[in-house]
Amino acid sequence: MATLMEGKKPQDWMNLVLAVALFVSPWVMGFAGEFMAAWNVWIVGIVIGALALATLTVFSEWEEWANMIAGFWLVIAPWVLDFATHVNAMWTHVVLGLLVAAISAWALWDERQNPHARA
Repeated sequence: MATLMEGKKPQDWMNLVLAVALFVSPWVMGFAGEFMAAWNVWIVGIVIGALALATLTVFSEWEEWANMIAGFWLVIAPWVLDFATHVNAMWTHVVLGLLVAAISAWALWDERQNPHARA
């Protein structure tokens, strides 16, 4: 485990934690019965989690861009998929989406400032 953590940026781990939070959010926030909202966070949570694990293994800029796009999708999904009236689902999507997008943007910025910081 120590070798896995060496040279990795905290943003990689944060996105992995957010992916898990996304996946469990329908049960925790009480919108598991809201079909579109629940399935959206389950699918996007798996995508973000897979991208975060891939980034933990070997950094690729495209993975951070994909995470940022997934984060922005979460922000607009309540209106696109028509579940914005379900307050818990809407705010979960918006807040976690903004966090994912911001962390991915931070990772991209950090990589440009410190390109050799990764192992």
